[in-house]
Amino acid sequence: MAEVTFKQNPVTITGEEKNIGEKAPSFTVLAPDLSEVSLKEAEGKKVLISVVPSVDTGTCDQQTRKFNEEAVKVEGAEVWTISADLPFAQRRWCAAAGLDDAKIYSDHRDLDFGKNFGVVIDELRLLSRSVFVINEDGEITYKELVPEVSEHPDYEAAINALQKA
Repeated sequence: MAEVTFKQNPVTITGEEKNIGEKAPSFTVLAPDLSEVSLKEAEGKKVLISVVPSVDTGTCDQQTRKFNEEAVKVEGAEVWTISADLPFAQRRWCAAAGLDDAKIYSDHRDLDFGKNFGVVIDELRLLSRSVFVINEDGEITYKELVPEVSEHPDYEAAINALQKA
């Protein structure tokens, strides 16, 4: 597992690490209305999964906005933002950000996504900033685990990977 820091301090990342070329594992997260959502709902689509620690922070806010702005330009693609925020906080953030149609999901209940993709920050019970692209066949074609959680991912590389997926 790659080394990750949060505000320059090392953190422990746990879960089943996933890599490019592997089938994306199933997971269940909660939508802002508390309904369950699983990866099956994206079958046959390209999906960019943007993982953030909390949409209530500046970097996470910018990451969520940027990917939602850019991915709409990619035909047949969806952006799913996943964090361990409560669904209520996500709904509030979407309304304030004017992104009511954004697909934003909570892994707060049991960290099912985080455990299945290997991005849980043990010390904080948050998800480590990362990006995954899954193609129409359900395979992971791109992965970035951002080494310093407070920094931005490589937006250009992720969007290029989504276009090619």
